[in-house]
Amino acid sequence: MGKAARMKAERRAAAAVASAPAGPAVSQRTIALVTAGLTVALAIAVGVLLATRSSGSSPPPAAASPADQGAPASLVQAADAVGFHPTNEPGTGTIEGKPASAGQAPYSPQLLPVGSPAPGFALKTPQGETVRLSDLRGKAVLLEFFATWCPHCNAEAPHLQEIHSSLPRSQYAFLSLNADGEDAASVFAYHRYWGLAFPALLDPSSVPGSFTSRGAPGPVTERYGIQAYPAYYVLDRSGRITWRGDGEQPDALLLRELRQASRA
Repeated sequence: MGKAARMKAERRAAAAVASAPAGPAVSQRTIALVTAGLTVALAIAVGVLLATRSSGSSPPPAAASPADQGAPASLVQAADAVGFHPTNEPGTGTIEGKPASAGQAPYSPQLLPVGSPAPGFALKTPQGETVRLSDLRGKAVLLEFFATWCPHCNAEAPHLQEIHSSLPRSQYAFLSLNADGEDAASVFAYHRYWGLAFPALLDPSSVPGSFTSRGAPGPVTERYGIQAYPAYYVLDRSGRITWRGDGEQPDALLLRELRQASRA
């Protein structure tokens, strides 16, 4: 084959290679690009999920109630220094949306019996206002005993606020009694965080507690036989106990008992 013919043959071969399909090389490159894209998408999805879980672990504070907005500056500063945040643990906050039949039996054998008169008391709010149980005669009353560090109490707080806001105040009243002898700053910080529109009361004890240091029950808490938090009493319009329990409870159960007490 002459030089001219050989060069022509080489050009034809080069042209044939250039025009041939890319075959496996193109497929491998495509697979690599798709794999990289999926990896990035998965990483973004995981990041969003983790961020969502993190942000949901501590619910945002509610708007402070009007009573809390008017608190003395010294109490506000002391509450700020407490560093309150909602406590949590696995299993909390799961029963509130269930039917009334899912209610928990009382843990404490020392709770006062149904039908007995509720012991009277006069206790102060963190702002220093005195609240007397006797002033609530004529209304169905929910008494809650709580501690600021109690995860079950924190789980119940927004539900109690919702129930309270759904009932006419001319017929119903709620009171939260601190059961751990906690100081005014801790109780105010808790009450302010959850934006509760009903009073929180101090029950001072010989072993004062706080959000960061557990104390001992005060005299009213002891008189009511409280051994677990939260604990509840429902009183009828004459001040007699119509229902009591402790631990988290379904919203439907508390509503049912309050409505029955209002009709008693």
